[in-house]
Amino acid sequence: MITKPDKNKTRQKRHMRVRNKISGTAERPRLNVFRSNQHIYAQLIDDVAGVTLVSASTLDKELDAKGTKTEQAVAVGALIAKRAEAKGFKDVVFDRGGYLYHGRVKALADAARENGLEF
Repeated sequence: MITKPDKNKTRQKRHMRVRNKISGTAERPRLNVFRSNQHIYAQLIDDVAGVTLVSASTLDKELDAKGTKTEQAVAVGALIAKRAEAKGFKDVVFDRGGYLYHGRVKALADAARENGLEF
């Protein structure tokens, strides 16, 4: 019997391979992206202290959750960059979360770059 592989398990394995190589610090936090079917979430994480410094998602009250999912990802990228700049973060390490750097993940990253984050 052929069984179909669990996409989330394979994504988590890819994510752990990436996480073994990159880590966020207080000076240069990790910009983590999580993508669900309906929403997209972004966090700046200090892995040394194990603390989330800044977060943004499509569930935030500031964002108008209208438009396509890609347009929403662009809005989240701009919001995370704005909040990071307000807290004094400019340089980050990008963590795509095991997802392909394409579509919504790429749109969020490009929007964050355009709004002041460097990675």
